[in-house]
Amino acid sequence: MDDSNGRKILVIEDEQPMRDAISDTLTQHLFSVIAADNGKDGLELALHDHPDLILLDIFMPKMDGLSMLETLRSDAWGHDAPVIVLTNLNPDSDQTIKTILDHKPAFYLIKSNVTLEAIVSKIKEVLNM
Repeated sequence: MDDSNGRKILVIEDEQPMRDAISDTLTQHLFSVIAADNGKDGLELALHDHPDLILLDIFMPKMDGLSMLETLRSDAWGHDAPVIVLTNLNPDSDQTIKTILDHKPAFYLIKSNVTLEAIVSKIKEVLNM
């Protein structure tokens, strides 16, 4: 397909079919993929493996995506780690939008409004590929 130079993407998504579909698509595009099904495990993987980019869901067990992102941003490495928020949450409150924007995600994508190929395109855009 294309050459992603094995860049590592961390997919943090609690819905297994969605996590598998994203992981499979990224693998087809020659990305190295690691995955977690909750924010707590995702944070541990992020801080240990230092992926090139993190795809982050908001509503998850153990630790939600906003808490995970807040904790990530307090880490020296995690402060500037590229994150794409990928969720079903429609930010209908000013507070939700403010919370997300305060933690500097590269993009905010609504799952129902984006294709797998569009996710790959956004990742490549963020990683300047």
